[in-house]
Amino acid sequence: MLALKNTENLTGALISGDYWDLDELCTALHRLTGNESRYLDWQGARMRLLRIIHDLRMAYQGTKNVESVGNGLKKDTMKNHDFIASQHNIYYSTEILWPDLIFALVAINDFIHLHKKYEHATDLDIHIVNVRKFQSLIAEGMKENMSEETYTSVIHYVLTSKAYVEEYAVQYIDLLNLSYIEMSRDQRIKTFDSIAHKIVIQSKDYNNFKSKILTELNKTKSTIHDFQMNIEYPEDIEW
Repeated sequence: MLALKNTENLTGALISGDYWDLDELCTALHRLTGNESRYLDWQGARMRLLRIIHDLRMAYQGTKNVESVGNGLKKDTMKNHDFIASQHNIYYSTEILWPDLIFALVAINDFIHLHKKYEHATDLDIHIVNVRKFQSLIAEGMKENMSEETYTSVIHYVLTSKAYVEEYAVQYIDLLNLSYIEMSRDQRIKTFDSIAHKIVIQSKDYNNFKSKILTELNKTKSTIHDFQMNIEYPEDIEW
């Protein structure tokens, strides 16, 4: 079963499941994000989701965390059915930073809308159903870290499609990630509401950041998705 839980230091969340759980999620996300040339105004968001897909795939290939989890199979059941099997399943997991997950919560909505529009899909499309479950897990994880008032406001934006990622300056998520990594656990608790609000509701801070990028892009006539920032993530993160 696909699951999400906060890491010990609230740096991110641990996404876990068996091979098929994670493969199913990756397939759904990949299907919704489409090919590189289809959704040009969503390229930054698409690449962000592809990074999550990459981390999940690395996990179920066994390069991240692996654990043995009881599957509920009893000795009496094996005896009654005359077979022997393992009483444990292998679960794989990987950590993902919270700013990335909050952004994914919003971005998935855009790609569901695009998938419906161009693939004539419905809410019963299996890939939409699978990513909706992932969204609900992200939302539940956020709820544990937020005040009720801010959580209600943020989720309202997500559910009413007021939040969107078309032409989003995804470099802003990198800045939030780096700032969030450097915080103590107590600081993360205090600032989680603010970070979620900045991402989902596109705060004044975000709009100022995007304006600066657009000013630079006017000089080169490049797209916002091509803008490169000189940033580097730490090799080791205290999750």
